[in-house]
Amino acid sequence: MLRGLFAQLPRLETERLVLRPVTYDDVPAIHEYCSDPDVARYTAWRPHESLLVTQAYVGAVQDQYRRDEPSPWGVEHREQRSLIGTCGFVARTPEHHRAEIGYTLARSYWGQGLMTEAVHAVIAYAFTNLDVNRIEAICDAENLASARVLEKSGLTFEGILRDYLLIKGRYRNVRMYAAVRDGQSLP
Repeated sequence: MLRGLFAQLPRLETERLVLRPVTYDDVPAIHEYCSDPDVARYTAWRPHESLLVTQAYVGAVQDQYRRDEPSPWGVEHREQRSLIGTCGFVARTPEHHRAEIGYTLARSYWGQGLMTEAVHAVIAYAFTNLDVNRIEAICDAENLASARVLEKSGLTFEGILRDYLLIKGRYRNVRMYAAVRDGQSLP
């Protein structure tokens, strides 16, 4: 299904963004947004308290690439040539031709449609080049901005999964979104 993809993530380009593999050179930029409590608010991870935490995260992503496991693209602002987030696959179920996407974006870039652009590029790439029939994404039920990103990216809201994740000591409801290759989604 996605064999070899993560070991050699292709470069994807949009009007305003370049999606490319994450490198250790990205540690300062990733630390800047991952240390922001607002960015981490609805995530399973806590704000990065040091560069060592961010280096460990980038090391884990590099290990995922080496093992050909679901991993993110770095999202680079084309004009500014700076990393502003990540977007990519966080899970896959090859036997069902299904993949899940996730993303993070620096707060100073919120509300500009940039993550919608990145998510759309990842979905288009997957449906065009990979043996994927269904792409899923979840977001915290209270994270309405993330829900809008998914809706604007062409995913359809499928429902609320109650107490789906235990995040920072609290069970959280999530909104489930999906797109299928033939364009037909559940109502």
